[in-house]
Amino acid sequence: MSVWDDLVGQEKVAGQLEAAARDADALVTATTGGTPPPEASKMTHAWLFTGPPGAGRTQTARAFAAALQCVSPDRALGGTPGCGFCDGCHTALVGTHADVTTVAAVGSQILAEDMRDTVRKSYTSPATGRWQVILVEDAERLNEKSANAVLKAVEEPAPRTVWMLCAPSVEDVLPTIRSRCRHLNLLTPSVDAVADMLVRREGVEPAVAATAARATQGHIDRARRLATDPAARERRATVLKLPLRVEEIGSALKAAQELVDAAAEDARQLAEDRDGKESEELKAALGASQGGRLPRGTAGVMKDLEDKQKRRRTRTQRDSLDVALTDLTGFYRDVLALQLGSRVAIANADAEDTLQRLARGSSPESTLRRIEAIAACRDALDRNVAPLLAVEAMTMALRAG
Repeated sequence: MSVWDDLVGQEKVAGQLEAAARDADALVTATTGGTPPPEASKMTHAWLFTGPPGAGRTQTARAFAAALQCVSPDRALGGTPGCGFCDGCHTALVGTHADVTTVAAVGSQILAEDMRDTVRKSYTSPATGRWQVILVEDAERLNEKSANAVLKAVEEPAPRTVWMLCAPSVEDVLPTIRSRCRHLNLLTPSVDAVADMLVRREGVEPAVAATAARATQGHIDRARRLATDPAARERRATVLKLPLRVEEIGSALKAAQELVDAAAEDARQLAEDRDGKESEELKAALGASQGGRLPRGTAGVMKDLEDKQKRRRTRTQRDSLDVALTDLTGFYRDVLALQLGSRVAIANADAEDTLQRLARGSSPESTLRRIEAIAACRDALDRNVAPLLAVEAMTMALRAG
């Protein structure tokens, strides 16, 4: 199974990247063998992957990275780059390849200090692979200093270095950076395509796969988690009950508190094992004694790690809240569709009784105001408003209608 099989609903993009990977082979051969490079290569040193949340931007970039690092013997016989089985493909896909560096935002921004070592590495030759690949998952979160560092590296790249930037849209990336990248726009995959992927790749029952794909409207990662994680299904069911709990002020405020607490607990569980492992690995690297005492002068390094982990937990909590707010928006969208008699298929068919009840008990105008209140809450969270204050304001607006 090739690396391109993971690109759900992105056949056109996969074809373009496969052609680029083939030309990349020719460029490597030309560089190492002294032969003239191809005149019209589809390969370039910087790529920008854009698309809506859930379209698979990072997965697409990682599949391309795997194809560039593919060492399958079949390639010498004209095989497609990206076999999915060789060591180069496997390590690139799982994130352990020495020449594939991934950068993701720890907090709300990618700081210059987070990019410093990566930019320096981009100027080095590949250690074991065919290309030095730098994958920036959240290019829209580059701040001014880190973006300028990336710009300089993209302007003057090393011969065997490839930059891959992922962002929701081209407008989220500095014009000076995006003008130096080849742009590929991904589309939201269809519900049927996502459901088929869950059945084939995850072994999910067809009915469960269809429900998860429809509920998440083609968002691949959320559909996978919803289909395979009972706790995620339970959290979603709790969120979808919130519209019935905001009729009284006390219950509305309690629902807000529970929503924030659930997001915090989700963040804590995700961080618990990861943070502990990171701390132990750093202590070992610093030469901590058996009793855990750090060598003199290394306390600052541990403090930097703790600050990084704290920023990551905050972002994880806000991301978890954002998932809940996305589910809530989809719920009220279904209410509005029923009120307007739209033929659009409802996403939350498993909550149809509740949808019908709310559709009969309110007007389309009030439903639109509720959707706007959820959007305002998401905007407040982006501006670092305290989560509880933002969610309480939202639940009170939902109550008012």
